[in-house]
Amino acid sequence: MVTVAIITGSESDRQIAERAAKVLGDAGIDYELRVLSAHRNPGELDIYISESDARVFIAIAGLAAALPGVIASRTKKPVIGVPVSSKLGGLDALLSIVQMPKGVPVACVGIDNGENAAHLALRILGKP
Repeated sequence: MVTVAIITGSESDRQIAERAAKVLGDAGIDYELRVLSAHRNPGELDIYISESDARVFIAIAGLAAALPGVIASRTKKPVIGVPVSSKLGGLDALLSIVQMPKGVPVACVGIDNGENAAHLALRILGKP
């Protein structure tokens, strides 16, 4: 069983994911880190979401940042989006994550702020 699933859209986002993983690990929370793109691996992503026993998803993505919204559209579990600064200083990814349609909520933390995503996941889980 894994409590938090950390998913990045690209291997290049691993550094941000590892910062989130460190916060979770330091708090004694089990997590899993996967690289699954909403664009390049949609079928594999769907299977992972449907089979995951994670209680919270952290989705890290840049550019169009579709990953957090795709995950939120396929689960009722909390999804935290982390925009990545690749183009436009990450503003494009930030706006993509916060502008979800009604019924597809995604929490959003600051650009490249994997640590805050992990801290928010801890609060959702009721961990100090």
